[in-house]
Amino acid sequence: MATILVTGGTGLVGRALCKALQERGYDIIILTRKIRPITHNQQPADRIRYAEWNVDAQTIDKDAIAKADYIVHLAGAGVAEKRWTKKRKKEIIDSRVKSGQLIVESLRNIPNKVKAIIAASAIGWYGADPVVPNPNNFTEDAPADKEFLGDTCRQWEQSIEPVAQLNKRLVKLRIGIVLSKEGGALKEFIKPLKFGVAAILGNGKQMISWIHIDDLVSMFITSIEHENISGVYNAVAPAPVSNKELTLQLAKSKMKFYLPFYVPSFILKLMLGEMSLEILKSATVSSAKIRQAGFSFRFPDIKTALQHS
Repeated sequence: MATILVTGGTGLVGRALCKALQERGYDIIILTRKIRPITHNQQPADRIRYAEWNVDAQTIDKDAIAKADYIVHLAGAGVAEKRWTKKRKKEIIDSRVKSGQLIVESLRNIPNKVKAIIAASAIGWYGADPVVPNPNNFTEDAPADKEFLGDTCRQWEQSIEPVAQLNKRLVKLRIGIVLSKEGGALKEFIKPLKFGVAAILGNGKQMISWIHIDDLVSMFITSIEHENISGVYNAVAPAPVSNKELTLQLAKSKMKFYLPFYVPSFILKLMLGEMSLEILKSATVSSAKIRQAGFSFRFPDIKTALQHS
């Protein structure tokens, strides 16, 4: 069976993807900054091994590159984990750009048999909807937004783009808000519900382009296994929803009693700074291209997705 080399394999998406690949019989190599020794009460995961890389030093395990048939590139510092200071912004960009550059240089200089690279990007590429609701959803050919996340995504994608010149198939998935019971954005939406509050952000009208983690994992696997998949695709479900609808649907699925509460925009700006602009931004993103390529969503609507999250 083929060997998949995964960066960012210990993150939310990486963990779910590696589990699914493992179940399909793939051998997996996860790149990590430091390999921790296995203790006496631990067992190595079946079909999974670890190899070291250092993005800052631009070093990588050559054997891992040589053995890989495919690379899934997920690595990148969490965008929403910390306030966007100047230092944090640099970390967010560098973790993506330098890791992409390391993969490119490794494939250029190390003999390998890699057929394709499936790289993560994000719908932060797109700007705000010109009107809400937006009748013209953002498609893959739209230019990158000039704000921080748009520029980050532009540099992110550019860093991995040269692999296409090495005769490698390249797929870039612009990922929306990922819904998973294991964490991520959904965990943050659920927090106020523990106090019986359904927290609607701003006016709640901003559109959220989301995807269930099972569909996202399936999209990565489809991108690995189907040679007709190439280029940029939006990894979002077919039915974007408003922040208000998402919040209330989530409340209905988790609670018998809850109180809707609007969190004013100025409060979010005080709490989150520049990051609040992205939380309040409406971005209606199209999934038409990936569906036209033959991909079928298991969870196409928010109600079904939340029932299985």
